[in-house]
Amino acid sequence: MIVQDSKVSYYVYILLCENDSFYTGYTTDIKRRYKEHIKGTTKSKYTRSFKVKSLAQCWQILGSKSTAMKAENYIKKLSKKEKENLILNPGELSNVFLCKLCDKITMHLTDN
Repeated sequence: MIVQDSKVSYYVYILLCENDSFYTGYTTDIKRRYKEHIKGTTKSKYTRSFKVKSLAQCWQILGSKSTAMKAENYIKKLSKKEKENLILNPGELSNVFLCKLCDKITMHLTDN
């Protein structure tokens, strides 16, 4: 059974940073969070040091906050090569977690 927090969507995302590293996080508002990373707010310590080049991939988690946190942790434990493969084959995450790819509007966060 899927436990979905009422009216709250959770997103797990991977950012490509200027040092060619990946930053992985989760949020309830991907557009707001992306802007925080770009602006380098106090909530974005890593991306203040290593500026964001792009949103590499994003998934909407179909479940609870706990599921989103588990998906984030799963991705963080992957090697860089495995993360690159996941970015190129984003459907692979649905083999482990119930999720769907973010829509094209979400993926074009730089378009305001």
